[in-house]
Amino acid sequence: MSVNWTPEQILSLAPDASSAKNGRILANLSKWSNLGYNEKAVWGEFKGSGKNPYRTQIDLSEPAFKCTCPSRKFPCKHGLGLFLLFASELSASENGNFHGDTPPEWVSDWLDSRIQRKAKKAENISIAKKEVDPEAQVKRAQKRLDKVSGGIEDLEVWLRDLIRQGLATVQEKPLSFWDNVAARLVDAQAPGIARIVKSMGSIPYSGVGWQERLLAQLGKVYLLIEGFKAIDRLPADVQADIRIQIGWTQTKEELSQNSGIKDTWLILGQEVEEEDRLKVQKNWLWGKNSQHSALILNFAHHTQPIDVSLIPGNSINAELVFFESAYPLRAIVKHREDISTPIDVIPECRNIKDMMRLYAEALAKNPWIETLPIGLNQVVIRQEFIQKDNVKKDNLWFIQDENNYQVSIKPKFTKQWQLLALSGGHKIDVFGVWDGEYFLPLSIFADKKFITI
Repeated sequence: MSVNWTPEQILSLAPDASSAKNGRILANLSKWSNLGYNEKAVWGEFKGSGKNPYRTQIDLSEPAFKCTCPSRKFPCKHGLGLFLLFASELSASENGNFHGDTPPEWVSDWLDSRIQRKAKKAENISIAKKEVDPEAQVKRAQKRLDKVSGGIEDLEVWLRDLIRQGLATVQEKPLSFWDNVAARLVDAQAPGIARIVKSMGSIPYSGVGWQERLLAQLGKVYLLIEGFKAIDRLPADVQADIRIQIGWTQTKEELSQNSGIKDTWLILGQEVEEEDRLKVQKNWLWGKNSQHSALILNFAHHTQPIDVSLIPGNSINAELVFFESAYPLRAIVKHREDISTPIDVIPECRNIKDMMRLYAEALAKNPWIETLPIGLNQVVIRQEFIQKDNVKKDNLWFIQDENNYQVSIKPKFTKQWQLLALSGGHKIDVFGVWDGEYFLPLSIFADKKFITI
């Protein structure tokens, strides 16, 4: 195994807090038998409540898990417990109580089936490409373009009416006012812009300054409409950004045909959000040699397990292919070799003034960028008190650099005290994402240690 897994990294794979708690409990040598490992996998048998022990196995290349227990969670508590036990045993000695380099048949069969599934998937993709009817493909593309054009025209009329009525009227409107427009855009096969419109419904109720925030979003939508109307006259990379915002996307299969950037990619942070029963995982990477930031998106239905192959705090040797854009950021992993050494520094650290400049440069190339990954060097975590009705309230948190510039921490961030405790009140390096208004911390480097938040 090419990386020393920490308990924090392993527990970050847990689907919920109870699984993490139970995983810690099951990381007990007395509960396991037939433990073994090699460079590809870890395995063991756990005596549960059933007649036969549960067979638990981990594919270290991603990692991926399988267990014969009835749990529908992924990974289950047995997988987490086995992984925690293996990490502790390996750090204590060369191989601890995990013996044998040849896996039992039930492990090797599982590993072989995973290889076969990947090969079958690649074969199916190749066959599907050969079976594409070019003429039918052109007709489908034209049909969608017509539907999108009609939807964009209706959206422009709606937008102009809204501005003529004035923003003061929108607080009186229900969420269906926005949802109905978004639904019509989905019907017009423009799901990207539909998501933007739907998200604007909550802005009028977001507190002080909502008018400016709503107007900024409406401006982005109008710019997208104008860009679509003149798309044939724009550079190819700008055309790609407009299509992506509207809802056209390149598939992973299409992108995998392109060459990418081979590098050691540091996994600096991860966010998981839920949108309409769909889990969206954002993985932020940084190329050690290319010094290129990358965003890897993974999706899963709320009842399905989400990808756990990218663990913050580690680095991977991989080839990443980027989606076409005037400011390339989103990418896919085309080829991955292995997991390398843990991260020992947050790269590309800058001060707040540099962050603002980089954000402005990014927006100049792609005005629809939502967040920009950035590392801030030698900053302190500050809390400010506000007074209301003669009562002090401590709900304002900031990051301040050496030049005394400061930015607000995103209100949804709930681990301010943990961040302050980890810093000890001293200067630290912080990695996170900046959305033009708030900074969301995702990891820090303090006391010569990388810590995910």
